[in-house]
Amino acid sequence: MSIDRLSPQTGLCEGAENSAGDTGQRFAAGHRWKVLGVGVAANACFSTIFSGLPSTAVAMRADYHLSNSDLGLVLGCLGLGVAVSELPWGLLTDRWGDRRVLLAGLSSLMVWLALMFALLVPSQAHVPTVVFLAANLLVVGLLGGSVNGSSGRAIMAWFGEGERGFAMSIRQTAIPLGGGLGALVLPSLAESLDFAAVYAVLAAGAAVCAFFTWLWLHEPQSSYRSAKPKSDLAAKVMSGPLRSVEIWRLATAIGILCFPQVAVLTFTTVFLHDFAGAGTLVISASLASIQVGAMVMRVWSGRWTDRHRNRRAYLRFCALLSGMAFAVLALLVLLSPLVLTGGTMLSVALVIVLVFAGICVSSWHGVAYAEIATLAGASRAGSALGLANTLVFVGFFLVPLSIPHLLAATSWAGIWMAAAACALIAWPILLKPQPQG
Repeated sequence: MSIDRLSPQTGLCEGAENSAGDTGQRFAAGHRWKVLGVGVAANACFSTIFSGLPSTAVAMRADYHLSNSDLGLVLGCLGLGVAVSELPWGLLTDRWGDRRVLLAGLSSLMVWLALMFALLVPSQAHVPTVVFLAANLLVVGLLGGSVNGSSGRAIMAWFGEGERGFAMSIRQTAIPLGGGLGALVLPSLAESLDFAAVYAVLAAGAAVCAFFTWLWLHEPQSSYRSAKPKSDLAAKVMSGPLRSVEIWRLATAIGILCFPQVAVLTFTTVFLHDFAGAGTLVISASLASIQVGAMVMRVWSGRWTDRHRNRRAYLRFCALLSGMAFAVLALLVLLSPLVLTGGTMLSVALVIVLVFAGICVSSWHGVAYAEIATLAGASRAGSALGLANTLVFVGFFLVPLSIPHLLAATSWAGIWMAAAACALIAWPILLKPQPQG
C-alpha cells in the first residue's frame, strides 16, 4: 500500500512501517515534512557551494591570481564534477536507498571541505595552482552530486501526486536559498578574512545537514515494493527511465534551460563589476534578490501547477519569458555606448533587467523535477532526476568555460543573446508529445 495516503484508522503514513533496513519503525503523518526539511537543508548546503562560490569570483580571481579563462575553468570544474556523478549517484540511490546515499555524500563532502580549509587557502607565502584549485572543486562536485537524486526520491516516496509539485518546489527553493546565503555571506568572508573562513563555513554546513539526515531521513521501502504503474506507458517508463524517449526529451530541455541560469549565477559578479561598475554591496544584493525571487516563484509555481495540472505549459511560459528578458538585457548592453548621459539610470536598468531575467530562468525547477520524477515513478525517480541533473551540470561545466571565450570574441551583449537563444531553444522541446493512435 502506498504511503501517498494517510490511514484514517491510525493517522500514520500507510506503508511507512518499514524504514531503511526494515526496522519496523512507524512514523506519524507529519514526518514527511521532516523528510522535506532534510531535502531542503541538503540542497541548500550544496547550493551554498556551487552557487555561492561563484559570488566570490572577484576575490577568487585576485587571491588565486587567476585570469578570466582560469576562473571559468575553475568554476566549470565544479559543475563538471556534479555532471559526471549525478547519474551514478541516482542509480545508486535507487539501489541502496535515499538515507545511505545522502549520508555518504554529505559526510564525505564535509571531510573534503575540511581538507580544503587545511590545504587550499592562498597566502602571501604560497598560492595554490590553478590545476590544484580546479581539481579540488571537481571533487566537491563529484561528492555533491549525491544530494539531488537522493533527496528527490525521498520526497516522491513521502508525498502523493497532489502534493509532489508543491513539495518538490519547496525543496528546489533550497537552491536559491543556499545561493542567496552564499552571495550575502561568502564574498564578505573572502574579502574581510580569507578563503579559510569560506571553506570552514561550508564544511560546518555539511556537518549539520549530515546530522539531521541521520536523525530524520528514513525510507519507507514498502511503498516502492508495492507501487504499481497506472498505464502501459507508465509501466514502460518505470521499468527503465533511461530507455524512455520522453524522459530524455524532458531532461534535455531542463539542461538547456539551465544554461542561461548558469550564466547568471557564475558571471553576474564579473558583469556587474567590470561592465556596470557596481560594488560588492550592489552585486551581493542583486544576486540575493535573484535567489529570493526564485524561491518565492518556485513555491508559488509548485502549488499552482499542482492545482491546475499544467506543468508543461508553465515550463514553456518560463522558457519564452526568459528568452525575452535576456534579449532585452542584451539590447541594453548594446545601447550603453550610445548613452552619453544618464549612465546611472542605465546601470540601474541593467541591474533590474538582470534580476528579472535571473528570476524568470530560476523559477521553474521544482515543477520540472516533479514532472520528470512523476513520469519515471517513485521507485525510479533517483535515476530520472540523476539524468536531468547530469545535463544541468554539463551546463555548469560548459557555460563558465565558454563565457570568457565568447566574451573575448563578442561582448556582454553576445553573452546575453546566447542566453536568450538557449531559453528559446528549450521551448519547443518542452512541448508534450500527442498520444498516438
